Amino acid sequence: MDIIFLRELKVETLIGVYEWEKQVPQTLQIDLDIALPDSRACATDDIKDALNYADIVRRIQAELAARHFNLLEALAEHIAQIILKDFKAPWAKVSVAKLQAIRGSRMVGISIERGQIK
Repeated sequence: MDIIFLRELKVETLIGVYEWEKQVPQTLQIDLDIALPDSRACATDDIKDALNYADIVRRIQAELAARHFNLLEALAEHIAQIILKDFKAPWAKVSVAKLQAIRGSRMVGISIERGQIK
């Protein structure tokens, strides 16, 4: 199985349950591991046979700019479902972290896995 990954994507979004969090964007860090639907791109060397990182990032940025999530759990699930359904990946691991949300901690977050590893 082939897995592409994206590390330390920084995204500004409205996230949280407190009133101030619904008004003030926060920086999230997103890490992704995405199983490829097949390994054709390895043989063809053609972008049409690959998952395009830029397309995935643009889609995530657009989704997070368009809506507010209360919980990191719901946000991570939303991203995972986009990757599975819209990009046809069989499996994805999505990690989302708030940076400096708790004094003394660099980040707090969640990591979820969805789909099936073949």
